[in-house]
Amino acid sequence: MHYLSFTWNPSEGIDLGFFMIRYYSLMFVVAFSLGWILTKKIYEREGMSQEKLDSLFIYMVVATLLGARLGHVIFYQPELFAQDPLSILLPISTVPEFEFTGFQGLASHGAAIAILIAMYYYTKNVIKKPFLWIMDRIVIAVAAGGVFVRIGNFMNSEIIGKPSGDFPLGVRFLQDGIDKRDAVSVTGIPNPKEAYNAIIQNPQFADFLNSVPFRHPAQLYEAAGYVIVFLVCYYLYWKTERRKQIGYIFGVFLILLFTVRFLVEFVKVSQGGFESALGLLSTGQWLSVPFIIAGVYIMWQASKKKPQPLKEEV
Repeated sequence: MHYLSFTWNPSEGIDLGFFMIRYYSLMFVVAFSLGWILTKKIYEREGMSQEKLDSLFIYMVVATLLGARLGHVIFYQPELFAQDPLSILLPISTVPEFEFTGFQGLASHGAAIAILIAMYYYTKNVIKKPFLWIMDRIVIAVAAGGVFVRIGNFMNSEIIGKPSGDFPLGVRFLQDGIDKRDAVSVTGIPNPKEAYNAIIQNPQFADFLNSVPFRHPAQLYEAAGYVIVFLVCYYLYWKTERRKQIGYIFGVFLILLFTVRFLVEFVKVSQGGFESALGLLSTGQWLSVPFIIAGVYIMWQASKKKPQPLKEEV
């Protein structure tokens, strides 16, 4: 039944000898670069200046990274505020010992909240336009960027899915599935990294290797969903008059994106948070519900408005 399944054990990134370009970081660069290109075309159409686009880019980068990190800590690891505060904003861990970890642990819900706040200040201080005007336009770039962020998660073997059983599409995430302590115990090699490599490379440990279960590639499911969100928002802006009903595209975006997030949570391994206290749904699903409700309301309100003429440049 696993005819579409495969084993996943990628390298950390592209090794240049003197520097390692990590895939996850590379995907963020691709996401922000693509977002800049898409928004530049929109700003040209709307007659907005390059300076205002540059300001928007800075607002978005800072809000996305800071909000995503703080969101993860607040929603999923609040104990870090007391146990290891330096690790919240720095790429290190000091507990139980100092370790360079790279930037990790980012929550899309935190990024969403931070972007909303940043765009409120951007519209008030930079472009002097309605808040929903800018949201209708940046969601196209946000959806496109989300695709590559989730691909980065897949490259990192993080945010994995639940065991896929007989489902034909499953992935054996070796980096997540093989505990380094188990590798040391099975191989007798004291160095965890060497023990892990021995299990991967030596046929005598095939049985142990095959015990790692196939799992749903939840990151790829979510990335595919975001492709659909991007295409719908892109079509609404460029091919219809919906962009003149301020808030409509933003409402559609909220409904679609957080519905994708809500559905994927059913096959995603729990990331913790407050779900144990509330039950029924995961933390990610509870956090998605308000965004979906807000999206329905915003789209409904916008659909009642007559399209407003917008200044465009040809």
